[in-house]
Amino acid sequence: MRKKRRRRIRIIYLCILLLFTFVMFSTSSYAWFTANRIVTVNTINFHVGAAGGVEISADGTNWKSIISPSDIIDVHSSTYPTSVNQIPGQLEPVSSGKEVDNGGLLKLYYGATENSASGEFNLTSTRIIESNGSGDTSDGKFLAFDLFFKTDNESNLYLTTNSNVSYTNPETKKGIANAARIAFINEGTVPVGSSVGDIQRLRQGNNNTVYLWEPNYDTHTDAGVANARDVYRITTTNENAERLEYDGIVSEISSGDGVTIKTANRTSFPSFFKKVDVDFATKTGFTEYARAFTIGAGITKIRVYMWIEGQDVDCENLAGYDDIDFSLELTVNPGA
Repeated sequence: MRKKRRRRIRIIYLCILLLFTFVMFSTSSYAWFTANRIVTVNTINFHVGAAGGVEISADGTNWKSIISPSDIIDVHSSTYPTSVNQIPGQLEPVSSGKEVDNGGLLKLYYGATENSASGEFNLTSTRIIESNGSGDTSDGKFLAFDLFFKTDNESNLYLTTNSNVSYTNPETKKGIANAARIAFINEGTVPVGSSVGDIQRLRQGNNNTVYLWEPNYDTHTDAGVANARDVYRITTTNENAERLEYDGIVSEISSGDGVTIKTANRTSFPSFFKKVDVDFATKTGFTEYARAFTIGAGITKIRVYMWIEGQDVDCENLAGYDDIDFSLELTVNPGA
């Protein structure tokens, strides 16, 4: 049964509070599940709030201080019929080189591994484009949805210290939370009072308006450390680790291209991979606000993506079964 197959990593908490804050940064590493591992989503609690002179909306017309899950999921059948909000019932590893297509969508590639005749694990990839749906009605492999922000003045947004990717059961910590990524694409701003159609049609995102957050960059499990060492010849530590650079996928890869897990990098295959520039990275349990991105005066459309990065050393088989929560709290106040 599909629900039985989908039982481990649940993303049960997606919180976006707008208040006001500060920090910065970047860096990461690479890997893929070489066994069949699925990250599942059984329960989702979106708590999306706004304060400090910023309002938030799921459709660009109904403004609130708090947005519920139904606000994001249900707008497609009501006030935002062109929305493409993908909240799937399962996640699988994908990778992005932080590139945006002409339609303002982040390019994400689904990776699959298979044993070759030589005993190596070959890697293939296919571009996956999101479609509207949630839970069992969605076969998406990552989360993607639109949010709208309204403010009178140009404002810097910051991640508060309540923002994190953590474990539902603190006693497990199998490592998959260390491979999570969240991206924000600024799709453009229009003046307050613009028509709903003009607000919802904003699709001006490009490579210069995508902002990537890497949480938990300084933490790895023993298996993640071993995977980095044995597969990628990367030395790291369990705690207080330096951020590891990684190469994201930027093109589809076929089985005939000869890409193995060990050669999945820009040095061996520069046409398939590129170094990913992370805009802000945070340590596990970070204690200072982190600067995220800027929104203009008026109404700004932000597209949000959340995924498990296959090119991260912590995306390895032992991490494949666990429950994690995505918590996102944004503010315009740079002081903790």
